Amino acid sequence: MEIAVIIISVLLIAIVLLQSGKAEAASQIIQGGNSDLFANRKERGFELFISRLTFILGFAFFVLCLIISI
Repeated sequence: MEIAVIIISVLLIAIVLLQSGKAEAASQIIQGGNSDLFANRKERGFELFISRLTFILGFAFFVLCLIISI
């Protein structure tokens, strides 16, 4: 069971690093620039797949950690 948690955690780290930065314009907010940080952007294609995979891996990690702790 611990091996599965390690594998999922490594995959989760890799998937999170692959995601595009949604706060890439955070420095413009501090400086007062016009930013679309909170704009309603639709995820499509690869971004949608990565986002869903991140959710699935995070949920699996959470469930496995709960099972191990029991």
